[in-house]
Amino acid sequence: MQVAHAGAIVNHMVQYSARLDASFAALSDTTRRGVLEQLVRADATITELADKFHMTLTGMKKHVGVLEQAGLLTTEKVGRVRTCKLGRRRLEEEAMWIDKYRQLWDARFDELDQVVEELKRKEKADGRRKR
Repeated sequence: MQVAHAGAIVNHMVQYSARLDASFAALSDTTRRGVLEQLVRADATITELADKFHMTLTGMKKHVGVLEQAGLLTTEKVGRVRTCKLGRRRLEEEAMWIDKYRQLWDARFDELDQVVEELKRKEKADGRRKR
């Protein structure tokens, strides 16, 4: 029974990791971040996005595919026109992952500040003794 439970935990972690990998890979590209920013303002066709970013239609389709695979946007085809919309994913897991490391670094910098302050106090005390 525990083995199955441990497997479920590992499987969840793999899925979680795969989602983070897909999101961060999609967000690592300037054009893809720009596409998402554009879609915050309004839905757009792939052709409109290609024109806006001065790209070929094929190039934009590849970017849209990466974003769609990561769940960051969705497309809907009506006739020959494919319209892009923001996806349902709100990057909450990614924000939590980043926040965990932000908290870690904040704690480390707080510790460093304490060390620096202690060194300043010692230096000041040593300076008074030498006079």
